Amino acid sequence: MDKKIWLSSPHMGGGEMKYIQQAFDENWIAPLGPNVNGLENDLETYLGEGVHVAALSSGTAALHMSLILLGVETGDFVICQSLTFSASANPIVYMGAHPVFVDSEKDTWNLCPNAVEDAIKFGISKGKKPKAIITVNLYGMPYKAEEISALSKRYDIPVIEDSAEALGSSYKNQKCGTFGDLSVISFNGNKIITTSVGGCLTVKNKEFKDKAVFLATQAKDNAPHYEHTSIGYNYRMSNVCAGIGRGQMEMLEERIQQRRANHRFYQELFQDHPSVTLHTEPTADYFSNHWLSVACLSPELGITRAELMEKFTEEEIETRPIWKPMHLQPVFKNAAFFGSDLSEKLFNNGLCLPSGSNLSDSDRARIAGVFKKVLM
Repeated sequence: MDKKIWLSSPHMGGGEMKYIQQAFDENWIAPLGPNVNGLENDLETYLGEGVHVAALSSGTAALHMSLILLGVETGDFVICQSLTFSASANPIVYMGAHPVFVDSEKDTWNLCPNAVEDAIKFGISKGKKPKAIITVNLYGMPYKAEEISALSKRYDIPVIEDSAEALGSSYKNQKCGTFGDLSVISFNGNKIITTSVGGCLTVKNKEFKDKAVFLATQAKDNAPHYEHTSIGYNYRMSNVCAGIGRGQMEMLEERIQQRRANHRFYQELFQDHPSVTLHTEPTADYFSNHWLSVACLSPELGITRAELMEKFTEEEIETRPIWKPMHLQPVFKNAAFFGSDLSEKLFNNGLCLPSGSNLSDSDRARIAGVFKKVLM
C-alpha cells in the first residue's frame, strides 16, 4: 500500500541536528540558552520592522501573554475573528474576558472591517470598549491590515495579530507578524517550519518583550532567593526546541516556495473546473505562504465534501474541512457575533488539501488522480 499523504507534516532539512547536538554537548537542556537567543535573533532579522521576539512554548502561550500585556481583565470584551482555530479565542476566556466574534470578508476570508466596527460600537454601547482586536492571517493569507489598522487608531484599540499560520507571508512587502501591536507565530509540528512545539511573540515595544520574558519564566524577581510580586507562567521555549527552529529557519525560504508550488499545482488542476474554487491572493499586494491550500466546492461538482473526503481516505490521503467558525462552536454559543453568514458558508463548502512542503511528484499525481475521477 502507498504511504499515507498527510495534510501538513513536519519537514526536516538536515541542519537541525548541529544545533540540537550543541545543546547536548554544552548541557543546555533547559528553557534558556544560546539557541533560544539565536532563534529570536534570526526571527528579528527575518521579520524586520524593528520588532522584538520572545520565543515561547506555543503560539497559544504567546496569545495569552499578549492579552496579559494589554491588561485584559475579567469582564472585558475582546474582538476575535470567528473563522479560525480555537487557540485564537481560548486565551480570551483564560483571562475571564468575553470574546466578540466577527465574520470574514470574501477577499481574504479574514476579519470584515465593517463587522469589526459594528463590534466596537456594540462594546461602547455596553460601556466596555473592546480591549483588543485579534486578527488572523488564515491559512497564511494576510488580512486587510490597512483597514483594521485604521479602525485600531480611530478607536484606540490595540491589535493582536494571530500570524500562527503565516510566517513568510506579506502584505505590500511587509511581513506578517509585524502588523499588530503584538503578533503571534506558531512553530507547531504542522506549520511551515517547526520547533516540534513552540511559538513566539513579536512586539514593537521592547518593554513588552522584557515583561513577556519575565512573566514566561515564572516572574522571578531580581533577588538572591525566589521572590515573586507577579503571577508567572512556565511559557519559555526550551533550548533544544529552539535548536530545531534555528535549523528550520535556514530552510524557510525554500519551504515557502514549496508550499506555493503546491498551490500552483492545485490552480492548474482546477483551472477548467469552475465548481472548485481555490482560495488565493485577491491582488498583487498580498503574498501568501499558502501554508494550506484550500478549495471551496460548489454543488455543481456533483459530489459532497464528505463524499470527496471519503474518496481521499480510501487512497490514504488526508484532507480536512476548514475551521468551524467559533460563533458556531458549542463552547461559545452565548458569545456575541457580528457579520453575515460568509464564514458559515465557507465552513460548509471548504476543504483543506494536502499542502506539505515534502509532497513528492508521485504524491501530487495520486492527489490529482482522485480529483480526475471526480471531475471527469
